[in-house]
Amino acid sequence: MTRRLVRTGIQLGVLLSIVLFVVFFLDNRYRVLPSAIHNHLPAHHPGFMVTDVTVVTCSSINPFSRCAIDSEHWHRIDKDLYLGSGYVSKAYLHVERKREDDLKPHEEVVHDIKIGRLQPPTIDPLSKNERWESRPAGLWIKKSPKSNDPSKVVTGVDVLFGADAVDPRSNWRVQDLGLFIDAEADTPEPRLTVRKGPALQKFEKPVPRIRKDGKFKIMQAADLHLSTGLGKCRDALPEGRKCEADPRTLEFIERMIDEESPDFIVLTGDQVNGETAPDAQTAIFKYSEMFARHKIPYAGIFGNHDDEGNLDRAGSMAIMDGLPYSLSTAGPEDVEGVGNYVVEILGRGSTAHSALTLYMLDTHSYSPDERQYHGYDWLKQSQIDWFKSTSQSLKRKHKEYTHIHMDLAFIHIPLPEYRNPDQLPWVGNWTEPPTAPAYNSNFKDALVEEGVVAVSCGHDHVNDYCLPALDKEKKQPALWMCYGGGAGFGGYGGYYGYHRRVRFFDFDMNEGRIATWKRLEWGDTEKRIDEHIIVDGGKVVVDV
Repeated sequence: MTRRLVRTGIQLGVLLSIVLFVVFFLDNRYRVLPSAIHNHLPAHHPGFMVTDVTVVTCSSINPFSRCAIDSEHWHRIDKDLYLGSGYVSKAYLHVERKREDDLKPHEEVVHDIKIGRLQPPTIDPLSKNERWESRPAGLWIKKSPKSNDPSKVVTGVDVLFGADAVDPRSNWRVQDLGLFIDAEADTPEPRLTVRKGPALQKFEKPVPRIRKDGKFKIMQAADLHLSTGLGKCRDALPEGRKCEADPRTLEFIERMIDEESPDFIVLTGDQVNGETAPDAQTAIFKYSEMFARHKIPYAGIFGNHDDEGNLDRAGSMAIMDGLPYSLSTAGPEDVEGVGNYVVEILGRGSTAHSALTLYMLDTHSYSPDERQYHGYDWLKQSQIDWFKSTSQSLKRKHKEYTHIHMDLAFIHIPLPEYRNPDQLPWVGNWTEPPTAPAYNSNFKDALVEEGVVAVSCGHDHVNDYCLPALDKEKKQPALWMCYGGGAGFGGYGGYYGYHRRVRFFDFDMNEGRIATWKRLEWGDTEKRIDEHIIVDGGKVVVDV
């Protein structure tokens, strides 16, 4: 009996060893383990100083070749600098860091990082305490003893990709040149971004508030479809014009910010075009840097393409949640999806009472039951229950607001009722069939029951209409269902000369009124397209 137990134990041990070897072999090549395991130690931990930086290259063919430095102080930035395009090679940036309190008197720290083929000039040629050291891929690090000024010491290093890479984080700066690696011509170049000085322990979230004149404006930007690198334009107009997708998309959004001066921005999914975003962080940083630079608070949800790159929804939201001016958050863990949350817009002045409530909900991705319900996923019962319970609990607080409180909701995939079962007139372009889910979880009825006056989505790029929906009991218009219209050149367009666009919601809290319109990237760019009032006196109005 004892012999049998020993033999069984040995067999299980061998089997476990084989399984672990296979898993780590696959992870070394394809990164199959979850991000939480790779990032068990944060790459930019507060309280640490960078003492060295280097690039390690290894074979992508040899299963025993490891792109790693065996030391507790070295941390690998888990992004292949070739973005998977290297036929025989992989390369990773490694950062050595130590706690400031653990540094010995003779130990040096990194004071600066540069990229170039030649050694950078030394600020003080006579100084014996600072020197530039060369590392692979054109990387130069300036080392010297720890400075009394913490703002001059490198405390974090990260990797982004592409000539248009930006970093919205405080104290971070993207290097002017990319690392010199022998990658394919169409692979976005790896660019280091460097933080000097201590990390901000806590970034105070902005508090959006109605303006002194009682007005408030929201810009809905749907389907930006940003890439890693410049991106390729799809169905761009006018034809024949040179077009780089991401710069043109961001230029359009920034022009709308300058011309319309929105107080808040809502991103309704597919900010990241996963298929062309092998580094989703780079794409996320593009829009967030712009909003931070303009000091505009914003909130985002996910579409079906956001998690098709290297980050899942949880990983992307972890980044978004920590960025300046972002009010995006994951929401309750016991509610299905990532990004079910509420944004409260407070009344004017110093009041703590909410004037507007924005419900942000995750509409997931593709159908979990393709055979029975072809197409896209739907809002789940746990989300509907969360929405209703949250709405009912907030209503008591909202009664304290002295004007008319209003609720809106934002989703990515349209509801089945966008197909217009009641055959009501709509305002705007109905250019493609709504790709709403085949299964109806009746979220529209929940919106009506809770008094939400409008819901707006993205997903179908060339639809931009607003359609009223009826209260199923009274058969009266009780909700507006709108599309934002596709804004990004990295996603499809076409369909009879459709121009990219964004939607605005303009609130007059003095009158309890909401007006909405679109603005175009090309064509009639100065006009407010299909401007109309959807709510007056806090009630849904229909005049079409």
